[in-house]
Amino acid sequence: MPDYVSSASQPKRKTKLAVNRLEGLLWPIIIVTGVVVIDQVTKYWAVTALTGRPPLRMIGDLLMLTLVYNKGGAMGSNLGSSSYYLVVSIVVLPFLLYYVYHHRREASLAWPLAFIAGGAIGNLIDRIRLGQVTDFIDVDFFDMNLFGFRLERWWTFNLADACISVAIIFLLLRVLFWHRRKTPRPSETTI
Repeated sequence: MPDYVSSASQPKRKTKLAVNRLEGLLWPIIIVTGVVVIDQVTKYWAVTALTGRPPLRMIGDLLMLTLVYNKGGAMGSNLGSSSYYLVVSIVVLPFLLYYVYHHRREASLAWPLAFIAGGAIGNLIDRIRLGQVTDFIDVDFFDMNLFGFRLERWWTFNLADACISVAIIFLLLRVLFWHRRKTPRPSETTI
C-alpha cells in the first residue's frame, strides 16, 4: 500500500501482533513468580525459625527441617567456588528464559522450564545476597552405594531445588515417553 494511503486496520494489526507474542506466557510468568516468592518466603522462615536450633523433626528421622548453608551446587556437588555457581546461573538463566518464551504455546515444555527458571532465580537471589544457598528440607530417603560413593542421608535442599529436580524429571520422562501424533498430510488421508 502506498505511503500516502492510510489504512484504518494498521494499528489493530500491530496490537494483534503484540498480543500474539505474549500469548501463552501468562502461566509461565505465574509459575516463575510463584516459585521465586514461595522459595524466598520459606527460606526466610527457615532462617528465622531454625537458626541456632536442633533439627525440627516432622516425621521422625524421615523428614526434618535442618538449616544448612550450601556454597556448592545441587545435590551436594562441589565443582567450584560459590562464585562459579553464581556465574553459571547468570549465564544459563537468559537461555532458559528464552526457551520458556520460545515454547510458550507448548505447556508441557514451557511450564517445566518455568519451574526450573523460578528455582534458578530463587537460588540466584541467595547467592547474590548471601554468597550461598539456604537449604532446610532434610529427608532420609534411603541409603545408596553407587560406584563406591556411599550416601547415608539425602542432601538437604529447598523448594527451589525441589522445583528444579521435579521439572527435570518431568522433562526427561516427556522426552523418553511422550510422542506427538503426526497429523496426516492431506495427500495421506483416505476418503
